[in-house]
Amino acid sequence: MINHEIDYKIYGEEMQCVEIELDPKESVIAEPGSFMMMKDGIQMETLFGDGTEKGLMGKLFSAGKRMLTGENLFMTVFTNTSSDKRHVTFAAPYTGKIIPFDLSKLGGKVICQKDSFLCAAKGVTVGIEFQKKLGTGLFGGEGFIMQKLEGDGMTFVHSGGHVIEKELQPGEILKIDTGCIVAFTHTVDYDIQFVGGIKNTIFGGEGLFFAQLRGPGKVWIQTLPISRLASRILQYGTTKNKEQGSILGGIGNLLDGDGF
Repeated sequence: MINHEIDYKIYGEEMQCVEIELDPKESVIAEPGSFMMMKDGIQMETLFGDGTEKGLMGKLFSAGKRMLTGENLFMTVFTNTSSDKRHVTFAAPYTGKIIPFDLSKLGGKVICQKDSFLCAAKGVTVGIEFQKKLGTGLFGGEGFIMQKLEGDGMTFVHSGGHVIEKELQPGEILKIDTGCIVAFTHTVDYDIQFVGGIKNTIFGGEGLFFAQLRGPGKVWIQTLPISRLASRILQYGTTKNKEQGSILGGIGNLLDGDGF
């Protein structure tokens, strides 16, 4: 399918949104729940899958793959049915950055975290990318099942915190926490490595495994994965302070406004 050529503008700093400009008959697909606002003259339609499949079985297969990545079974397509340019805006679901990818300049394929896709030009395929190595499959955690975005149009993903882009040279290796990966080009080799060492395993606090990325290719890294943020919020909301039970713990709670 030919991808629709869309223009865009990103607004904001840490809580961003992307405004898509649609020419007449142009369309953009988006994750349900990412819609923010649109001008009159844009028609919204819910699709089973990403709209690139043919036939019922193709739609079911696509929806099943999306379910495996933890995404919604449905996608929403926004089409400009007017005779003039119209705008539709999508917002990131949490604090961070929106990253635009021109797939035509990235080899036609980008692999990203399973919950990072926001929206794309109609014609971009949103699929599933299984890591083929045994170690990755057994221990990959967040990095095992990822999404693949294929086509030659614009696509947008969102990240947590700040984003760092790195260009890996052939054979260059980057070791990274699996949750900190936003996306990488399909030329990058991806594997999971064991941290090693009994002290690291028991006391390290960083998990037993990390991702190893080998160039060539581009890698986008986020400073605050949503899973890490959610874990910290849950920890503070359900556990007592470490000083609990001591005099210092009581004073600390009082200063925090929590009482003794």
